[in-house]
Amino acid sequence: MPAESFPSLPFEPFKTKVVERIPNPSREEREKALERANYNLFNLKSDEVRIDLLTDSGTGAMSDRQWAALMMGDETYAGSRNFFHFESVVRSITGFPFVLPTHQGRAAENLLFSTLCRPGSIVPNNMHFDTTQAHVLHQGAKPVNLAVAEAYDPVSSEPFKGNVDVDALAKLLDREGREKVPLVMVTITNNTGGGQPVSVANFREVARVAKAHGVPLYLDMCRWAENAYLVREREPGQAGRSIPEIGREFFDLADGATMSAKKDGIVNIGGFVATRDESVFDRLREALILFEGFSTYGGLARRDLEAIAVGLTEATELDYLAHRIGQVRYLASLLEARGVPFFHPVGGHGIYLDVRRFLPHLSDDDLPGQALAVELYREGGVRTVEVGALMFGETLRSGSKGLELVRLAIPRRVYSASHLAYVAEVVARVYERRSTVRGVRMVYRPERLPHFTARFAPK
Repeated sequence: MPAESFPSLPFEPFKTKVVERIPNPSREEREKALERANYNLFNLKSDEVRIDLLTDSGTGAMSDRQWAALMMGDETYAGSRNFFHFESVVRSITGFPFVLPTHQGRAAENLLFSTLCRPGSIVPNNMHFDTTQAHVLHQGAKPVNLAVAEAYDPVSSEPFKGNVDVDALAKLLDREGREKVPLVMVTITNNTGGGQPVSVANFREVARVAKAHGVPLYLDMCRWAENAYLVREREPGQAGRSIPEIGREFFDLADGATMSAKKDGIVNIGGFVATRDESVFDRLREALILFEGFSTYGGLARRDLEAIAVGLTEATELDYLAHRIGQVRYLASLLEARGVPFFHPVGGHGIYLDVRRFLPHLSDDDLPGQALAVELYREGGVRTVEVGALMFGETLRSGSKGLELVRLAIPRRVYSASHLAYVAEVVARVYERRSTVRGVRMVYRPERLPHFTARFAPK
């Protein structure tokens, strides 16, 4: 029967040319791996993981066009032709005239915040993600999350939970002024809050308020194409427009952007920072040369710049995005059929399990998000990540209802429907015996980004 007969089953707009063996560690091997890793899934070896949904960052499968692009690498230190192709693609997509490559998104964040922020600065965002928040804090500045109230309600059907609370932003800027707020940032899609999109209408209002206060507006655009796809589906007046057209609505309102190309660039490494402000660009370039490399390679092999140029274009293709987001929805339909609670509506790059409804018997002191991530690995070798109090500390809770989520991030063009069905079965088995899941305790906490290197033990 043709694939069209199964509307919930996404049709792959590609063929498989190379395969990679999937490890299948036994239950006993998984238990030993958890002990060795101190119950931190970041410490697992790849051969100990059956299905890896830790992140969609840099874990996608590149296309034949991207692999061919790697062979076009001009590894000249300065002035590589790959840089100029990369630069032209970024300029074409965003309209930002000044572009600097970086080895990944957090390097772009470091350049931007170290250039614009100082101790005592305040940086509003819809929701900061982990490295974004950490870089703001590293500069002695304060990250402030200003997402709409619906962003903190896992069961609300609000289609744009990534939106900024514009009134709250205006009040903050009125109170603090340009001297205290060096930039406003908006993350598309909102990774911290379920991979939810920002609407064009909301971003227009954000831009209006920022401009009225003379504050630059920057985007974290790492999933901009997924955001544009969801805007195309959900926002009145946007249906039928192309992904580049919708994306350009956002970019034309912004003063610049950071990007991890490991997401909507569909590459394994790379990113960039872009701006309209030449004076800011000059300062960014000085820092880039100091920390990353010369301004035409930014810490990357030049062949990687060529792969990014191709990937940025592929990420705008509707058949690719329909499959990409269709996979997330397919997994959601399987989980919903089993009664598993997760964040609604389904976003762009993964499923976010609602830990408070999944494990209601565990308290905050039991670190329930980490406990659930550990249990999913123990049950079936599925690696996920906690997105909640452990990852963000009290910052995420400030003024909010305290989201506690476990993210199942789906890598691009990697797993099949049968793999996702296996994931759903593992999650459902844990949910069926959820009352048996024990909490964990932290035995070592680093100063920054604790989820990466903390050590845990069962309670």
